Amino acid sequence: MKSEIAGFYKLSIEERRNKIAEITGIVADEEGGFSESLNVEMADQMVENVVGVMGVPLGICTYLRVNGKDRLVPMAIEESSVIAAASNAAKLLRGGKGIIAETTKPIMIGQIQLMDVPDMELARSVILEAKEELLQQGATYTKLLVELGGGPVDIEVRELPSFGGDDPLGSMLIVHILVDVRDAMGANTVNTICEGLSSRLVELSGGRARLRILSNLADKRLVTVKGKVPFEAFCKKGQSLSFGEETAKGIEEASVFAERDPYRAATHNKGIMNGIDAVLMATGQDYRAVEAGVHAYASRSGRYTSLSKWRVQEGFLYGELSVPMALGIVGGITRIHPTVKQSFNILNLQYAHELAEITASVGLAQNLAALRALAMEGIQQGHMRLHARNIAIEAGASGELITIISEKMIASKQVNHEKARELLNK
Repeated sequence: MKSEIAGFYKLSIEERRNKIAEITGIVADEEGGFSESLNVEMADQMVENVVGVMGVPLGICTYLRVNGKDRLVPMAIEESSVIAAASNAAKLLRGGKGIIAETTKPIMIGQIQLMDVPDMELARSVILEAKEELLQQGATYTKLLVELGGGPVDIEVRELPSFGGDDPLGSMLIVHILVDVRDAMGANTVNTICEGLSSRLVELSGGRARLRILSNLADKRLVTVKGKVPFEAFCKKGQSLSFGEETAKGIEEASVFAERDPYRAATHNKGIMNGIDAVLMATGQDYRAVEAGVHAYASRSGRYTSLSKWRVQEGFLYGELSVPMALGIVGGITRIHPTVKQSFNILNLQYAHELAEITASVGLAQNLAALRALAMEGIQQGHMRLHARNIAIEAGASGELITIISEKMIASKQVNHEKARELLNK
């Protein structure tokens, strides 16, 4: 499959659908395989108090190459410019042979909170001595996962002392159950194991169990992506190599700003999550869980900082991003939601780690695009063009008039509803 599709954005919706169907080999209906969507009857079986279904635009990130393989990536997002920016940056990263991605084992953490433990050190020692017994018992709660090569693999014990001040409780003992969840996100499995082991841990510790639930800080389930862009890739026709070097240095300076300052890092990381969340939405993942884990991971040193790092070296701009990524290609709505199923048809995945690598790669590309715009153009220029289109639509424009009115507003430097209505009347 090739993800390098020149002029994809210039095609009509029908032509884009047919092009994707042609490249991926998915079965195409009259609209290229994308006409089926979630209906209200199905929605009523998924959540409570259903009154309707809300649509979100679904687009395709082109040009992405991960571990030597081209990928067309579905992205569901309502924010303008995100998909175009990711595709543009993916094209830049192709100049450095694409993105290299690595993942750790799919280990999720379950937590069991033990209160009123009479002897913390003794309880810790007893629990760790019983590790093999506990792991064997935990495996009985997820026999299918064990047959697939997963299941409980380790146990950790932590003491959490009182913070003092208005903290009303004494020390508590926290037991971590580490579970290899294979190609699932793993929440239900981990929670089941925690529930099952809690009574035995009460016996071993002499305390009482309170919370028994997985952690969304999946810092043992990491994905790291790396890419590089040659200076010349930043240059348009007629521009000197020094322009490319200046662009790369501007991105490096923006990166260091985010590494040092949490106020900048928050916005920097939000831009990364623009890309990541859009892929998660399109593939039916728990994007709230990933968001929580990612931002907690960004604070792991005790100070909130950037998730990515960009450096200039020997004619290239090098980028790297590491994030916890608890994703699944089985369970949840991955085989229920019609649009999600179509997204998986396009991606053609075999394993969950592939989805994690692709998702993080889109995040790295999104970050590159944002920093390039900030460092060299100013982010507002691109945003204003897309904002003008929204204003034109709100004023009542449709079809070709949207483009005409938005361009005239930008040319006049009056991007507002009054100008849009004036132009529409003309």
